[in-house]
Amino acid sequence: MAALKDTIEVTAKLQKMAEQIKDKKPAAAAEIASEPKEPPRNSVAEWAVTILLLLFGTTTLVQAFVIPTGSMEDTLLIGDHLLVDKLAYAPSGAISKYILPYEEPKHGDIIVFRFPGDISNTFVKRVIGVPGDHLRMVRRDLYRNGVKLNEPYVYHKKDDYDETRDNFPGDPTPYQPSTPLAADLQRKMLAENVVNGEIVVPKNSYFAMGDNRDNSLDSRYWGFVPRENIIGKPIIIYWSYRATTDDLAGSSFGSLVSHGVDLAQHFFSRTRWSRTLNLIHGFPDSQLPNHEVPLNRGNPNP
Repeated sequence: MAALKDTIEVTAKLQKMAEQIKDKKPAAAAEIASEPKEPPRNSVAEWAVTILLLLFGTTTLVQAFVIPTGSMEDTLLIGDHLLVDKLAYAPSGAISKYILPYEEPKHGDIIVFRFPGDISNTFVKRVIGVPGDHLRMVRRDLYRNGVKLNEPYVYHKKDDYDETRDNFPGDPTPYQPSTPLAADLQRKMLAENVVNGEIVVPKNSYFAMGDNRDNSLDSRYWGFVPRENIIGKPIIIYWSYRATTDDLAGSSFGSLVSHGVDLAQHFFSRTRWSRTLNLIHGFPDSQLPNHEVPLNRGNPNP
C-alpha cells in the first residue's frame, strides 16, 4: 500500500507540473525552479521507470545487454541479461531536469560503457573513483582519499597474492592489453596521473573496477572511463541463463547455432529463475561498513 501511495503521489505531482508548464504561469515556473534537487531514486521510482521502459522503451531509452564474462561475479553473473537505463546519466534539458532524475555517476554505481580500448565493445563495471579522487591498492585493500574502503561487494576467488595485481599503482602488471590503444591508455595513466604513489582521477573521467577483483580487466589495465563513453546504468535482470563466455561472446554462425541448440535443450533447466526480474542497485558510500569485512570467496560455480 505504501508503494502504491508513493506512486500515486509522484503521478499527481507530474500531472500538476505539466499543467503549470502548459498554462505558462510565471509564478508556477518560479516555484518549479526553486524546488530542491531531485533525491536519488527509491525502489518505487526504479520499478516505475522499469515498467515504462518495458512498455514504451526504444533504443533511445533502454538497451539490452548480456554479461559475457565473470568480472562482476557474484553481483552479476555470466549469462545475466540486463536492461540498461540510458536516461540515468543523460544531460538534462531546461524542463526535463525537473521531471527525470538525471544524475552524475557516483561511487558504487554499476555502469555500462564503451570500452576505451575499443569502443565497439561494451563493458560493465563498478565506479570506484570519480574526478579528483586519489586511489591506491595495498595487498588487495583499496584506499580512496586516504581512507580504506571496506567493500562487501568485492569477491576474491583466488587464493594467491599477486604483487603486480594486488598493489596499484605499482610495477607494470603482467596483463597485456588487448588492443594497442588500451596499452597506450594504461601507459598514459601511469605516466601522467600518479601523484605520491596514488592514481588521481582526472576531470570528466572515472575509475572502474570489477567486483570479481582478482579476475577483472578494469581501469588498472586500460586507464579511465571517459564520461562520454558511459551509456547508462543497468536497472534489472530480465533473464539469466547459465552459459559460458564462449557461448555468449561468439559471433560466428557456428557459435550462434550451437547456442541456439543449447537453449532449445536446456532453457528451463539452465535458466536462473531466482534472478529473473531482480533490480540492480549500486552501493553508495553511506552503506559501506565502518569495520573490516571478511574475505569473500563467493560461489565457485555461480
